[in-house]
Amino acid sequence: MNHRTALGALHIGALFFGLTGVFGKLAQAAPSVIVFGRAAFAVLALGIFARVARKGWQPLQGQDWRRLALGGVLLAGHWVSFFIAVKVAGVAIATLGFASFPAFTVILESLLFRERVRSNEIMLVALVSIGLILVTPDFDLASQATGGLLWSVLSGLLFSLLSLTNRASNGRVPAVQAALCQNAVVALCLLPAAAPALTTVPAMDWLWIALLGVFCTGVAHSLFVASLAVIKARTAAVVFALEPVYGIALAWLIFAEAPTLRMLVGGVLIILAIVISSRLAAGNQTAKAAAA
Repeated sequence: MNHRTALGALHIGALFFGLTGVFGKLAQAAPSVIVFGRAAFAVLALGIFARVARKGWQPLQGQDWRRLALGGVLLAGHWVSFFIAVKVAGVAIATLGFASFPAFTVILESLLFRERVRSNEIMLVALVSIGLILVTPDFDLASQATGGLLWSVLSGLLFSLLSLTNRASNGRVPAVQAALCQNAVVALCLLPAAAPALTTVPAMDWLWIALLGVFCTGVAHSLFVASLAVIKARTAAVVFALEPVYGIALAWLIFAEAPTLRMLVGGVLIILAIVISSRLAAGNQTAKAAAA
């Protein structure tokens, strides 16, 4: 894979991630069923990728299993809250609310890893906060839009905790292996809630759920991992900052969810915060490598 091909693969991966909310809205099933099916199909897709790519498996120790299990539980909560937000408030608000996760990461890293918060990171949190205020049509907790935004912000918080859990493992477990194990945990967690409704899910819903699991999870994750062998992490992070853009544009096209000017301004601020966050993360990695 050359640089041009890897960049194209990254954009395709970001597009697939952006389709998550769209497929979640197209499926009429409950969020628990959607998440269970997505995780099950993702395990299948990641297993095939690992077999074809001949990815080596790292022998897992007790602490690895505990972290992967915790990561799977956090991933399950992240997906369930995100799809609830999609059902309640629509794809655009759900996607932008979830995109608040870099701000949570900055705050939680300073608390959990005792890292000093810098002025540019404070600016990142401020940008996300202002963006979320602009994205919210009103502040009535009884309204669907506000309720959906709160669910999506919870989704962002859980995703941030998942990222920090994966960071704590210091990259000991290969990315594809970790993703496969965590998705298996997700499927196991949601099976009790989803099982009673599985036989009543329409065939068309299974199509959308399969697309979620195979393309928006398995293929997208595999493209991301494969492209990192050629492209720098900072470039990859900036490309994946386009995920909300793809999601909102597709929701506008398919569901006529036209964002207001205020929502667009808020979205720009949140996406800008994602880009800044990725630059900061890349800068930290470069500094640590130089120090080593």
